[in-house]
Amino acid sequence: MAPWTKSSKRYGVVKWNFIAKAEKQLSLAVGDTVHIQESCEGWFKGYVIKNKERKGAFPANFIELKEVIIEKRGDEEVISSVEMPLVKEVTTTLREWGTIWKQLYLQSSKKDRFTQVQRLMWDLMEWRSQLLSGTLPSDEFKELKQKVTSKIDYGNKILELDVVVRDADGNTLDPERASVISLFRAHEDATAKITERIKEEQSNVQMDHSGVSARIQSSPTHSLYVFVRNFVCRIGEDSELFMSLYDPNKQTNISENYLVRWGDKGLPKDIEMLNSLKVVFTDLGNKDLNREKIYLICQIVRVGRMDLKDAHHKKWTTGLRRPFGVAVMDISDIIKGKAECDEEKQYFIPFHPVIAENDFLHALLNKVTSSRGDSGGQGLWVTMKALVGDIIQIRKEYPHLVDRSTVVARKLGFPEIIMPGDIRNDIYLTLHSGDFDKYNKTTQKNVEVIMLVCDEEGKIVPNSICLGAGDRPVNEYRSVIYYQIKQPRWMETFKVAIPLEEMPRIHLRFMFRHRSSQESKDKSERNFAMGFVRLMKEDGTVLRDGIHELTVFKGDSKRMEEVSSYLSLPSERSNPDSHKGATLMRSSSSVGGLSVSSRDTFIIATLVCSTKLTQNVGLLGLLKWRTRPEMLKQNLQELKLIDGEEVVKFLQDTLDALFNIMMEHSQTDDYDILVFDALIYIIGLIADRKFQHFNTVLEAYIKQHFSATLAYKKLMSVLKTYLDVSSRGEACEPILRTLKALEYIFKFIVRSRMLYSQQNLKSLQTASCVKLNNCDCRDILLPMMLRELSEALAVMGGHQDEKRNSVELLNNILEVLSRNDVGDTFQHIQDIVSSLLRTINRTVITMGREHSLVSRVVACMTAILSQMGDKHYSCYIETFSGTTDLVDFLMETFLLFKDLIGKHVYPSDWVTMIMVQNRVFLRAINTYADTMNLKFLDNNNFEVQLWNNYFHLAVAFITQESLQLQHFSPTKRTTILAKYGDMRRLIGFAIRDMWYKLGLNKICFIPGMVGPILEMTLIPEEELRRATIPIFFDMMQCEHNHSGHFKKFENEIILKLDHEVEGGGGDERYMELLQSILLECALGRPLLVTEVQHFVTLVTGLLERLLDYRTVMNDDSRNNRMSCTVNLLNFYKDINREGMYIRYLYKLRDLHLDGENYTEAAYTLLLHSKLLKWSEEQCALQLDYQTPQSQRQLKETLYDTIISYFDKGKMWEEAITLCKELADQYEMEVFDYELLGQKLNQQAKFYENIMKILRPKPDYFAVGYYGCGFPQFLRNKVFIHRGKEYERREDFQSHLMSQFPSAVRLNITTMPGDDIKNSNMQYIQCFTVQPVLEIPPRLKNKPVPDQIINFYKSNYVQRFQYSRPVRKGKVDPDNEFVSMWIERTTFITAYKLPGILRWFEAISMTHTTVSPLENALETMGQTNEKILTMINQYQCDDTLPINPLSMLLNGIVDPAVMGGFAKYEKAFFTEEYTQEHPDDRDKLMRLKDLIAWQIPLLGRGISLHGKRVTDDLRPFHERMEECFKQLRKKVEKEYGVRELPDMDERRSTRPRSMLRSVRQSICSLAGSECGTPTKTHPESLSLDSGVPPSPSFIPRSSGSISVMDESGVEVEVKLRKSKKKKKPGRGSMIFISEEKERSNTLDKRLSKKQEFRSDTNLSEPSMSGSGLVNSRSLPTITGLSLSVANGSEEAESARSKRDSKSVSVCLPSDRTSDRRSKGVINLLFKTKHSSKAEEAKPSSDPSHDASAHRF
Repeated sequence: MAPWTKSSKRYGVVKWNFIAKAEKQLSLAVGDTVHIQESCEGWFKGYVIKNKERKGAFPANFIELKEVIIEKRGDEEVISSVEMPLVKEVTTTLREWGTIWKQLYLQSSKKDRFTQVQRLMWDLMEWRSQLLSGTLPSDEFKELKQKVTSKIDYGNKILELDVVVRDADGNTLDPERASVISLFRAHEDATAKITERIKEEQSNVQMDHSGVSARIQSSPTHSLYVFVRNFVCRIGEDSELFMSLYDPNKQTNISENYLVRWGDKGLPKDIEMLNSLKVVFTDLGNKDLNREKIYLICQIVRVGRMDLKDAHHKKWTTGLRRPFGVAVMDISDIIKGKAECDEEKQYFIPFHPVIAENDFLHALLNKVTSSRGDSGGQGLWVTMKALVGDIIQIRKEYPHLVDRSTVVARKLGFPEIIMPGDIRNDIYLTLHSGDFDKYNKTTQKNVEVIMLVCDEEGKIVPNSICLGAGDRPVNEYRSVIYYQIKQPRWMETFKVAIPLEEMPRIHLRFMFRHRSSQESKDKSERNFAMGFVRLMKEDGTVLRDGIHELTVFKGDSKRMEEVSSYLSLPSERSNPDSHKGATLMRSSSSVGGLSVSSRDTFIIATLVCSTKLTQNVGLLGLLKWRTRPEMLKQNLQELKLIDGEEVVKFLQDTLDALFNIMMEHSQTDDYDILVFDALIYIIGLIADRKFQHFNTVLEAYIKQHFSATLAYKKLMSVLKTYLDVSSRGEACEPILRTLKALEYIFKFIVRSRMLYSQQNLKSLQTASCVKLNNCDCRDILLPMMLRELSEALAVMGGHQDEKRNSVELLNNILEVLSRNDVGDTFQHIQDIVSSLLRTINRTVITMGREHSLVSRVVACMTAILSQMGDKHYSCYIETFSGTTDLVDFLMETFLLFKDLIGKHVYPSDWVTMIMVQNRVFLRAINTYADTMNLKFLDNNNFEVQLWNNYFHLAVAFITQESLQLQHFSPTKRTTILAKYGDMRRLIGFAIRDMWYKLGLNKICFIPGMVGPILEMTLIPEEELRRATIPIFFDMMQCEHNHSGHFKKFENEIILKLDHEVEGGGGDERYMELLQSILLECALGRPLLVTEVQHFVTLVTGLLERLLDYRTVMNDDSRNNRMSCTVNLLNFYKDINREGMYIRYLYKLRDLHLDGENYTEAAYTLLLHSKLLKWSEEQCALQLDYQTPQSQRQLKETLYDTIISYFDKGKMWEEAITLCKELADQYEMEVFDYELLGQKLNQQAKFYENIMKILRPKPDYFAVGYYGCGFPQFLRNKVFIHRGKEYERREDFQSHLMSQFPSAVRLNITTMPGDDIKNSNMQYIQCFTVQPVLEIPPRLKNKPVPDQIINFYKSNYVQRFQYSRPVRKGKVDPDNEFVSMWIERTTFITAYKLPGILRWFEAISMTHTTVSPLENALETMGQTNEKILTMINQYQCDDTLPINPLSMLLNGIVDPAVMGGFAKYEKAFFTEEYTQEHPDDRDKLMRLKDLIAWQIPLLGRGISLHGKRVTDDLRPFHERMEECFKQLRKKVEKEYGVRELPDMDERRSTRPRSMLRSVRQSICSLAGSECGTPTKTHPESLSLDSGVPPSPSFIPRSSGSISVMDESGVEVEVKLRKSKKKKKPGRGSMIFISEEKERSNTLDKRLSKKQEFRSDTNLSEPSMSGSGLVNSRSLPTITGLSLSVANGSEEAESARSKRDSKSVSVCLPSDRTSDRRSKGVINLLFKTKHSSKAEEAKPSSDPSHDASAHRF
């Protein structure tokens, strides 16, 4: 490969995305700008401008190269594009907006803003292309530049970006070349313009929200947007399509035509216009919308041969305009807003051809509008949309529809409102009709009318005729030709556009010519007649609107073209006697050689739409009053006689004329009353309902165009005269009209007075500034001005305007002095500083932030400081008489600067102004710091408060938001660095230097300055950190030298670090620098090394936790936030920072409450309560909202809160404990028996809740987070999570994965390998674990109801187990149980659950193995337990449905597939197994005994089932009884007979030992959940491999059994027979042994067809229908598939589904069935047991530690 060489191309823009595929490549995104450094064989090397740190290679063909300008700034090259500044600004703006636009797309709540920004960007891209084209004329370029800058400023404002300040030409203002005052004023102007624009947009938005129909009715101006998609018609020649709006009732056009020239190939003539045929019909008013019908019409004129049937041949004349047809559509509902219209919906407008080619298009149009015909599929396809507003509004609101290519077709007439400044000068001419004699021809003529616009010399005015909007102007107009028609009726309208000044010289000439179909004859044809008309009359008025019948002249065709031959003749037949005149003229050929044709007539119609040309002589006389002043009085008097519509049309010109008359006759009052009356008349006109919409026009005139500064005097004089006359009781006819118009009269008066004041002030200021330009004048004027200004500014009271004028005058003076062309200004600036600087400082201090002038005064102060040089500063410092005065000034200034920096007086988007102020303040601060070093550093003059103020000011400066470059966009950051540099580094180094100069005085600032210095060091700027972190060591050393330790420093930095990091400061790099720099500094001080190391360890540990906490603080994962919070509070507890510890306790509490984790919130608050005593000592105020109170009061309040949380979390056992403690305090300490009673009642309620209210057992899940992609506190750790009520593993896992969207789920339950642990990815492992019951000592050896013991099965647990079936040894395909072993993993958590978290880390994991026989024992024991428990349930609750009992019993007595315990018999009860496993003899005996005990249990269950079964299930029951008889016969024969005691109703309130022995005998032998293991659980984490042997059972006579107790003594247990009567009783009891309980047995096994799944917890939700029923299943017999015949997998699945629709039953070793069901019944086991049997002790045989679990 060739070597890399320095590239001559330095700058480019990325055209396509590029993804780096190698380490040394650089990824690029479209639109990025790149700096190219080297090139090599089609590759470039460089960096993206916005990230200079990352460099790499990228393909050259992905880059669009740009020409650049390279400037050297020191060693650095600054590259900029050669494009014009405005184009560069647009480009930069689009990049910045593009980033924000993408972010808006991701926020569903910002869709409107997203669309708005998209439209703004479309506009900028469109205008940018126009700017780059370089083809715009200067006036259009200037207008476009103004639009672009306005759009950029508006967009920046709505996106909350910075204001861009500009000069008068729209160029960005350079702060280096502009004075502070001019910069401030530019900001004010820019803000005012943008605010005005925002108001306009908001009003438009509000109108949008008001609905289309409402907007249409309320807006005075409307438009219709039409997009011509296609024209389908078979013509074969070129054609012209004239589209317009049409009123069918009046048979007139409403708008001018929109002309589309269509080619003979079926495409637009100009192919570039394809998909760009867009038009807006505008200026429509409410009157137009109130028309009964409005049609969109299209008249089609073909351009070609006379007859379309003529073959293409040279002999035929071409280029003739011939009628072809029309297309018509009723759009009334669309334009009125009654029908919804989408700009994407296409409408078809059918085409109707002329029947014969001499049919008039206008006649056909009227015919079609009245009755529709078939179009034959030919016509126009268009889309359209009704828009509200004039053309300016709709360009703003619908830029995607109305752009520069959209044609504007105006209304034939004026809009309802003509705003001041709207200028229009259009004359519309309609060829109406004619009547032409054939003379000597045999047939009628084919008449073509040719119209020309000529001046008085006969020259043709070029490009003055417009056939339709969207078409280029032409020199002549040629009419449609109707074949051999004597009286053609054209009705063609076109526009004549002539400059206003040319109008008096212009006339229109009409030539009439016969056109032949054959070219040879046509060439010989000459014009046979002509006519003409002048556009302006001799009196100066324009041609009146309406019909004009023109005189038709005949003569020589050449003579007809000579102006002299016809211009003196009458152009119109104005009266009936005109025929006589014509005859006379015809008979006498002396006048120009032309004669009047009496047999020919020609009629036209005109419509003048002009705001400058009037058709009224009286109004014209008033508007041009200077030409005939003698007629002025008459014209003023006759104004009232002029039609009001004509007056409002020329409203601005009329008002201008009236006020000009008043001002030019200011010395006399001759015309005052006449002008006043005329003004009253006009205001009265606008008050008329007919013209009320002109109110806005009058308002706009007063605000923007009115300029008569002295009019107020005249108006007030006449008004006073009228009022005086009226008050005397004399007749005053105009007084009533005057009073009605009083509102606007006063508006004119007020505006005039304001203009007068502004003019005087401006002239005064201008005069002052002009004089100040001269140095000599300044010497004289400035001292006087400064004296006056000093007095005016020193007084805070006074008139607001006077203070404003004073500030403005001072600003003007400073503006003059800032210029370079006004001579020497040093002394003048010095005078201003000496006289006004402190005065202005104090003015700012005393002014409130809300004061309207505060920003101006601050700008003034900044301007003074910016114009001060070093000598000015030194001279000013010397003016202070004493040290105290100087100290006061410096402290005053420092406080002022700090206040202004902390809370800017300017809006936050005035970044340029703020940065200039910062630059000026920085220079002042450093200058004042030098003064402090000189005068206030030595011990004698040391001013602690002054230095303290300096440090706090400097830190406030360095940490202010406007200097934090890391928060800015790359564009803004680059701009600020280029213009101002990084001011943080400059002030930071100054702070460091000032600190080290303090010497022994440093101790005065410890610990006060620790927080500010910390805030400064946290700024993410490497050099600044390296320079300032050593200050910390200096502080430690200083305090250590002074006190022998640095505890104050340590405490302060820990406190401040917490607040700063939580607020966003600090990062891992800061932690590294802090550690390395402090340890490096300590090396030079051996005495401090150990303490510094300890401090660094402490702070590093805190920083790690704080950074973790901040990282997840705004995370969606509440769990992560909780984990980090716990880490922090534990850290603060370890270092004995009680205040911070409590602060984070409450943060954790709030997180729990947000997630409705009331139990965990209670445990969290309990930690705070444990720090308190039952004493009257006052509490330290640890929380912001805490009120002063004693420890007893706070602890009592906390206990009440905690009890309420425990109550919500159904942890009533814990609540009872706290209630007891409170009750003890109320009884024994404070003797408040009332509260004692309340607390005891509450306690009683909790006891009742325990027994009566269902508490679903939560599932527990083991979650492993593997891989380096996780944060440190999760990485490669396993946590045990406590699930919520009824939460399935699938739901828990789904929620967990949603918190880590990039994580990969591990479908294994074993520990992953190192490859996964060390991976950079994230892996999550999740499976269900079973809690291991830990018996509270107070419950051991006591009869305990199920409701109580069930609570401890899932609470206060710290040990959890997960069991997984594995195969070992020889596999028997017919009996899988022989080789089925259980691998069991035991987890121990750091704390018991529940606790202050819903999860805790597993600090220990051990693995044990359970043999197949031991597994069988566990399974059988749990099955028996299920049967016994269900019997108890059904005995105590008659309302339970029978289905679950039916399923349980039937699954055992009538197994379908698995064969029940027969499989155990085949697996273990063989001679071969006995010989191979001689040590298992006792276990085999126990298994047989368990099988035998199952028979009486089944018998009791079937008996109970028979009593409860319904008739429809009787056959099922009988079948079950039959199966049971066979099963009992077989079992009793092989394993002996077992009998249950009678459980009748004659029970005591407590169960006796007999029941315990029975339960122990029939289900606890396998170590089931409620069994009584006889071997203590080993303390080590390994599991004991032994299995408890079976106790000896000796059958006795009926009604009793013998049980061997622990000492081997035989105990007889007497059994009682059952009674039929039933009573509601207490819950069933469980006897709990002295040893720890073992866990549940497995509840899932694999069928023959399916191998063991190593982790059924990880099965997908789709597996829910299989035989491996998960925890969400309905009551099933756990592990029954291994021990009893329970039916096929499908049967079990169906059974669980069927039961889920009935009812859920809670078994002791299982959970409720459908945990999502809201109808779970109260599952209190209310069986009341009594027994008179003797108490039997549990067996002494050892019990195995392992227990099978559900998985």
